[in-house]
Amino acid sequence: MKLYYKTGACSMASHIILNELGIQFELDKTDTEAGKTEAGEDFRKISPNGYVPALVTDEGEIITENSAVLQYLADQSPDAGLAPLNGTLGRTRLQETLNFVSSELHKSFGPFFSGTELEGDARQKAEAGVGRRAAHIERSLADGRTFLLGDTFTVADAYAFVVLNWAGFVGVSLDAWPKTRAYVSRVAARPASIKAMVAEGLIEQGQVA
Repeated sequence: MKLYYKTGACSMASHIILNELGIQFELDKTDTEAGKTEAGEDFRKISPNGYVPALVTDEGEIITENSAVLQYLADQSPDAGLAPLNGTLGRTRLQETLNFVSSELHKSFGPFFSGTELEGDARQKAEAGVGRRAAHIERSLADGRTFLLGDTFTVADAYAFVVLNWAGFVGVSLDAWPKTRAYVSRVAARPASIKAMVAEGLIEQGQVA
């Protein structure tokens, strides 16, 4: 398999899951603004929408959209338990959570990556938007569960972690949501997460996230 990624972007969720599965894969760093990959490919021919992730399967199929890529990867090794089985309520809960992360949590960080520096009311509004979504994560963890669907790590946790981890990069504190903050630290400490962050240059080898 081959994963087209951008450093620290949502594609890191797929990078983490590939590490969790322990399978062989290639990485190609992508400049989405220029539409070029580090290997010199025209990324828009791979992903017409121009954004990561894009996964090329061993059969040569191209899969885009984070939720689709993550579920595809999980289904390649069902015994790894990274996604409940298709047709179960657990799988529906996974899709429910992935949709929330994609359409609500992920998008709430959009203003911080718009290319315009946020100040005053605009920044307060953006921070409040992130806060509303972080509060939902906090409620999900209120029963003492370790991960979003219970005590088992799933692909939804990889995606939620990557997005919530952006808070530190844009200067948004998660202190108001202590369970969420602890959750981010917990997922960051997984070997697969550390390996992905080292490979993408976000932390140094041996550094605890």
